[in-house]
Amino acid sequence: MADAVFSTLKNILAAHETDFHVKRDEADNYYLETSKADGTPEMFAAVQIKKSYVSFHLFPVYLDASLLDGISDSLRKRMQGKSCFNFGPKHIILVDEVKALVAHCAAFSKKR
Repeated sequence: MADAVFSTLKNILAAHETDFHVKRDEADNYYLETSKADGTPEMFAAVQIKKSYVSFHLFPVYLDASLLDGISDSLRKRMQGKSCFNFGPKHIILVDEVKALVAHCAAFSKKR
């Protein structure tokens, strides 16, 4: 089940590969990074298979919490900390909502 969750979230991020650098592309860890204005690398997003869940990190929401305005309670319940969402095997991924949030974060990151 974790593989299916990982694959779904990875595919959402992979749609943005042309805008960001793929730092890791492994069977259990996919990581995209961007660059700050000064050229130093900065995390954009990552998805990782953990022991009992899949973590989905979306760093722009750490930088600007207003990017989360309007997300559903269902997605907000998956949040751990300021920029991480955890999905267990029984959680439904709201694919369209996550895609929209990632696109919103991508636009934010490209402006920085």
